[in-house]
Amino acid sequence: MKNLIFICTIFFGVNSTNAQELESILLASDDASLLLENYLNPVMKGLMTSMNNGWYTTAKTHKKFGFDITIGASASFTPDKDQMFQFVADQYEFISVSGGNRSIPTILSKGETETEINISVPYEGDKFKVGTFRMPGGIAKDLPANTTPAPFVQVGLGLPFKTTVKLRLVPKTNFATDVEANLIGVGLQHDLTQYLGIVDKLPFSVSLFGAYTSASVEYAIKNDALTDRVSVTNGLAQFKLNTWTVQALGSLDFKIVSVYGGLGYNGGTSSFDIKGDYSLSYDIQDSGQNNLSILDETITDPINLDFKTSGTRATIGARLNLAFFKIFADYTLQEYNTATVGVAFSFR
Repeated sequence: MKNLIFICTIFFGVNSTNAQELESILLASDDASLLLENYLNPVMKGLMTSMNNGWYTTAKTHKKFGFDITIGASASFTPDKDQMFQFVADQYEFISVSGGNRSIPTILSKGETETEINISVPYEGDKFKVGTFRMPGGIAKDLPANTTPAPFVQVGLGLPFKTTVKLRLVPKTNFATDVEANLIGVGLQHDLTQYLGIVDKLPFSVSLFGAYTSASVEYAIKNDALTDRVSVTNGLAQFKLNTWTVQALGSLDFKIVSVYGGLGYNGGTSSFDIKGDYSLSYDIQDSGQNNLSILDETITDPINLDFKTSGTRATIGARLNLAFFKIFADYTLQEYNTATVGVAFSFR
């Protein structure tokens, strides 16, 4: 679990140099889930937002059997409000930090300061299971412009009735001996200009677009990546993500330049699970904080987190048309504003 905090970005092209460990959070007992949820929330939102972008560069659909191959990357910007989270002591039963209520960096924070977490769990009357661990700081310095990137390759194909279907596909792939990932996304764009009479003869196009994407990552957790306080049998971290978007598109398409935009709504859900059997080591203390012994106990499938995001979006972009070769860039205003750039090979 040494690279647990990068599970959500490994699949999306990030190779961070930050090697802080997070597995000790399991020592926090029932408080571990809330603490980890607060820490990971912005990267989950960022990934879901990024994956809903880059689907189109014009409102004009392909002619029948026309096609394109598009290569690009979207990157969502982390709002300042989500770079830190407030540790509210009353929300936790067994853990505390120095100073009581305070702000702690999230995974996408620019702040790299670690936070010492103190654990005290009642045990057999007046005894306590105790320990400490350090909550990692943010990894923003390892990400381009403090964004959550999502590179993509997609293919578009013209169908009858001025409709284009689009496909993103990454078959199940091993990115190392420990990481396995896959992705599939499908989009559908239907031209509305054909129903508007004389407008159909102008360089202006409007269409409706909708897309759905599903991705998953699995990461094997091995003992050689754990601390002396935590060991594992059959350890596995699982990350699953589903996103969708519905938009109305418009574009002005000239020979050299196209200007396009979209208004719509995004949604997404994701989950993060840690599975396996984990042996945790605590110090046993009496009420006077005197060490009495060491206790080892085992927990099974300790983490099961769910995240979701939704909201309106507005996109504006431009595309340079060099025969069948296209270069495009756009920007989307939403909760996590997103920039997208790329190239396409398009044959009408």
